[in-house]
Amino acid sequence: MSAVVQPTHPQIAVSAAIFRDGKVLLTRRARSPAKGFYSLPGGRVEFGESLHQALVREVDEETGLAIEIIGLAGWREVLPATAGAGHYLIMSFAARWAAREPVLNDELDDYRWIAPDALASLGDIKLTGGLEEVIQSAARLIEA
Repeated sequence: MSAVVQPTHPQIAVSAAIFRDGKVLLTRRARSPAKGFYSLPGGRVEFGESLHQALVREVDEETGLAIEIIGLAGWREVLPATAGAGHYLIMSFAARWAAREPVLNDELDDYRWIAPDALASLGDIKLTGGLEEVIQSAARLIEA
């Protein structure tokens, strides 16, 4: 088994806080990094893609959902020491569900629609760092 070669420069990624009927979609990562943690669907931006193009593609690949992007809700930097993997700059967007039901790919193993104000009461569910702040920011954009 060969070792995974990590990039030597930061990677740009996108994620979506997708709202439907007052709830936001959380997905659980099935692989490292962040295996077992609930987060927002998303992934790396490919060369030549806009952030919005990457977001629509990643959400479709991971969940099968169609979305309407509302705006940038925040960003987060994940450094190699904290992720156990690469260096990522994650641009998180607020979005509305537009069509289809979730069908997860092999990168995810669970999903939940959660009311944003219920995040603190989820108990032993592991959330990625900064997730609650991004969701609250996205909720404000959705409500505006």
